[in-house]
Amino acid sequence: MKNNIFVLNKSFYTRLDVLQISKELLGKYIVTNIDGQRTVGMIVETEAYRAPDDKACHAYTNKRTERTEVMFREGGAAYVYLCYGIHHLFNVVTAEMNIAHAVLVRAIEPIEGVDIMLKRRKFTDNKPSLTNGPGKLCVALGIKTIFSGVSLTESLGVIYIEDRGTIIAPSQIVAGPRVGIFGAKESRFWDWRFRIKDNPWTSKPNIVRYED
Repeated sequence: MKNNIFVLNKSFYTRLDVLQISKELLGKYIVTNIDGQRTVGMIVETEAYRAPDDKACHAYTNKRTERTEVMFREGGAAYVYLCYGIHHLFNVVTAEMNIAHAVLVRAIEPIEGVDIMLKRRKFTDNKPSLTNGPGKLCVALGIKTIFSGVSLTESLGVIYIEDRGTIIAPSQIVAGPRVGIFGAKESRFWDWRFRIKDNPWTSKPNIVRYED
């Protein structure tokens, strides 16, 4: 812990309410130390996934494959996979051992190492399209599938998440249907996508339902 900054520990991730964890990750900070380069971004958008009942979850019906096995680990690990064989997507594994819950980080606001993010994304300007999507932020932060399974609770690790005291009030959180969910029947309409209200770094579309 330094100046009220601390790395989220196992107790944060191993809780069973993945929706609550998804909301609480808003305002937390992803730190990466990859290829000798440090980057930091504040999480501004998340999506929750929960086996066994969520038809949009990779581990629906508790299906275990080589790819999804990491989801069944104890919370606090990274789950990184390729979407359409192109985009690396970063997820946070939550819940207890053998309970496959995870939170997809959909967007971040760049905080540190912006010059590195710009170079990785081949951008010249620091604008929302730099990191306002799950594939975009992985490129900016240097996250790839080789990091799937790494611990997120080690301060000297390649990827970890910090609490810096940023408070996101419930009134500042908006919820809406998850994005790009096809063929998941009723699960596609669940309001399990959470964003910081009016933050310009969140992704599109802007379909939301306000929290009570």
